[in-house]
Amino acid sequence: MIRQFRKNALTIILEGVEILYLYKKNMSKKISGFSRMTKSEKIDWITNTHFSNVDKAKRQLESYWNSDFKLQTRHDEFIENSLSNFYLPLGVAPNFLINGNFYTLPMVTEESSVVAGAANSAKFWSTRGGFKTKILDTTKVGQIHFLFEGNPRDLMKFFDRKKSDLIKSVAHITRNMQERGGGILDLNLVNKGEKLPYYYQLHLDIKTVDAMGANFINSCLENLAKTLVKFAKEYHLFKDQENPIDILMSILSNYVPQCVVQAEVSCPVKELYPQINDKYSYRFAKRIIQAVEIAKCEVYRAVTHNKGIMNGVDALIIATGNDFRAVEAGVHAYAARSGKYSSLSNAYIKDDKFIMELSLPLAVGTIGGLTQIHPMVSWCLELLGKPSAEKLMEIIAVAGLAQNFAALRSLVTEGIQKGHMKMHLINILNQFNANEVQKKAAVSYFKKNRVSVKSVEKFLEQNKL
Repeated sequence: MIRQFRKNALTIILEGVEILYLYKKNMSKKISGFSRMTKSEKIDWITNTHFSNVDKAKRQLESYWNSDFKLQTRHDEFIENSLSNFYLPLGVAPNFLINGNFYTLPMVTEESSVVAGAANSAKFWSTRGGFKTKILDTTKVGQIHFLFEGNPRDLMKFFDRKKSDLIKSVAHITRNMQERGGGILDLNLVNKGEKLPYYYQLHLDIKTVDAMGANFINSCLENLAKTLVKFAKEYHLFKDQENPIDILMSILSNYVPQCVVQAEVSCPVKELYPQINDKYSYRFAKRIIQAVEIAKCEVYRAVTHNKGIMNGVDALIIATGNDFRAVEAGVHAYAARSGKYSSLSNAYIKDDKFIMELSLPLAVGTIGGLTQIHPMVSWCLELLGKPSAEKLMEIIAVAGLAQNFAALRSLVTEGIQKGHMKMHLINILNQFNANEVQKKAAVSYFKKNRVSVKSVEKFLEQNKL
């Protein structure tokens, strides 16, 4: 019994020592004042704390630095705690015929088949009339969220009386934007009390012309919020309340259902595949339409369907220095605007013409933000002919529609994997550290053979050059 007691006591001691060791090890990963360190000090701490091979970890970071010191410094200043660069490939997709003009689209993406799909789709439609686009509206939204516990009718009277003064109070901010054709369109009080007690909004409709306008909109909102509070404290019906309006937050919305662009392709059905026959063309058109209809009624398919659209959209959004996260959030909310998440695109046959169309809410800019300070963003915008924000909206929507058509064409015919895995072949070869001779031989061999990780591995084993 004494022996068992000693054994249990030893176990407890050892467990205690292990817990103390793990605690100290874990606490060593906590640091204070990291943001105040120099770049070199940050790298030293990171690599010594988190990596077993410190020198290798440092070399990895340094290998992605730009050799131009000034350019690297500019990149470092984009964000906090920058250590290195994380590169994504910039590719181009030529032959996009949009409203009668040819464009070559810059695309930044890591997914192997995106640029190829866009380029193939562009080439296909360039001989069938190309892409047609239309801007439906360019109104953006900002909101002041606040609480008011008084009489709603008193608040409405107050707002009606002070609305014009509120708008005038930000004239110093909006003046330059108005001169360029933008500015505040409307300001409305919205009672949201049925969803949350005492909750109200000031809903701002605004146009920002060629700027995405996030900073501009937020500046307007924050100034409006201060003036709203000031006016409320002075209003005679609220004299008995010390702080009648409690501002919670003032922020733009990335949901822009009134900033919408439409893109379309169409041609006589029989011209879809005239080199085969009319029967095949009609069958192909109907299969595309059925695939879209499935994405309208089946959410599991709709998400992947729309992700395919965003493959093209995001690649162009990133290339032009716009906020792909904001666009993604707004687009997916738009896809669910009916109360059910559904396809963003539509396809149908009318008067023996196949028509495929896409509507997207896009808040983008061609001035401000990264457009002036990121050299490759400037390069990409020049490649596109230095477009206005509206023209860029049209080009981005076309990229989404082209990507959607390319994906559906593969899915309803030979399947997505055949083309995707062909494009993915080089990635698989790199995964197995294939040399240049093996790569060349593999590319030739897999032109006529099915690509898979297993088949590539087997090929390399049989061709140890």
